[in-house]
Amino acid sequence: MISDGAYGVRGFHGDTTGVDDLVDWYRPHVAAWDMAATPASTLWFWNTEIGWATVHPLLVAHGWEYVQTITWDKGVSHIAGNVNGKTIRRMPVVSEVLVLYQRRFMIDAPEGPMSPKVWLRHEWQRAGLALNRANEACGVKNAATRKYLTQDWLWYWPPGAMVEKLAAYALEHGNRDGRPYFSIDGENAVTAPEWDALRYTWNHAHGLTNVWSRPSLHDSERVKGNMERSAPRVHNPSLASAAHLNQKPLEFMERQVGAVTNAGDVVWEPFGGLASASVAAVTLGRRAYVAEIHKSFQDLAEGRLRAAANSSTVLTAVNA
Repeated sequence: MISDGAYGVRGFHGDTTGVDDLVDWYRPHVAAWDMAATPASTLWFWNTEIGWATVHPLLVAHGWEYVQTITWDKGVSHIAGNVNGKTIRRMPVVSEVLVLYQRRFMIDAPEGPMSPKVWLRHEWQRAGLALNRANEACGVKNAATRKYLTQDWLWYWPPGAMVEKLAAYALEHGNRDGRPYFSIDGENAVTAPEWDALRYTWNHAHGLTNVWSRPSLHDSERVKGNMERSAPRVHNPSLASAAHLNQKPLEFMERQVGAVTNAGDVVWEPFGGLASASVAAVTLGRRAYVAEIHKSFQDLAEGRLRAAANSSTVLTAVNA
């Protein structure tokens, strides 16, 4: 999911007039996301620093775990001569934040909910096996005990192939009572594909950090059109005919989509606007779903999506 909703800055019709009302604004949406989210779901959340900080507790309460914050540095040109240094009484703001969340995953064991880290060691010990025998099960020197079954900071999520080996070894060598071991559903041991599907996708891009530097859109990518009546007065003449004041660069949206999804995966954009996230998703071969309640934005978004779909079809044909 890619959320680019209310910021509490009166940026669009329906936005709140301050951050105090943001939690109530987002509450029904976040509750609805729960119904569709899986353990492998991710959420990208765009906002201001204070807007995100205000909504963060709500997201945590609904099972979203913080991963990291990306800062969009728009550069000095974003403010240019539009700031009165005698009255602002603070540093000019040239940034927005984009926060990545993963879905909290807990396994329902007879003893109660457990994190994967606790559950893996619990299942191995429940089978009555010494910890060092996990290395034999996985065919490694010491990585299984040191990384997969440890309970300290060295633990990390084991590959599905290794969990499948642990399960098979426990079935063959573990106590006969208490089977099956390493079972999510209580009936069968978890398989490698099932285990891997419980963790979100991550496609690493070397050289890309958590600070993204790029000016706001003032070029041909900026969609032109009639601005909303409730939008604030525009100080920058280059934005005077902008259809949407907060249009995000497609480059950024493609980074987000590409990082946590693979071809054919679903991308949900609940606050579409000009549907930039969905355009990026279509371009990258994902299945895009987008919602937008304002008719003027709907029309512009549909045009962008049709163009992206046509371009994607042409690229597919060329690559084939």
